Amino acid sequence: MSKIQNDEEQIRCSRISSRTRRRRSSSGVSFSAKLPDDVGGAFRDCICAVKYSTNPFSEIRESIVEVMENVGGIGDWNQMEELIYCYIALNSQEVHTFIQDAFLSLSFSTTSSSS
Repeated sequence: MSKIQNDEEQIRCSRISSRTRRRRSSSGVSFSAKLPDDVGGAFRDCICAVKYSTNPFSEIRESIVEVMENVGGIGDWNQMEELIYCYIALNSQEVHTFIQDAFLSLSFSTTSSSS
């Protein structure tokens, strides 16, 4: 589901926000997505927005950082695995590499800053 605009390819990707479902988005995003029913814990009340992006890596990375900050950080690998699962479940196969790269870049930046 790619879309071309201004000679730059835009890729459809889902962002996750840790704001509660009760708030309405003022960003004008016209698509929404739903987290899988088996998502629980800190991510249970997250909302999702679908958008087209010319830079899905940056969009997803920014979204991951926002969620991690708003839920008070990731406490263990099980939480990290659940967050990765959310992004993989919400996005098409063409976006999975961007998700993987975003998580890896955050893992490496966190690891190198704590050494």
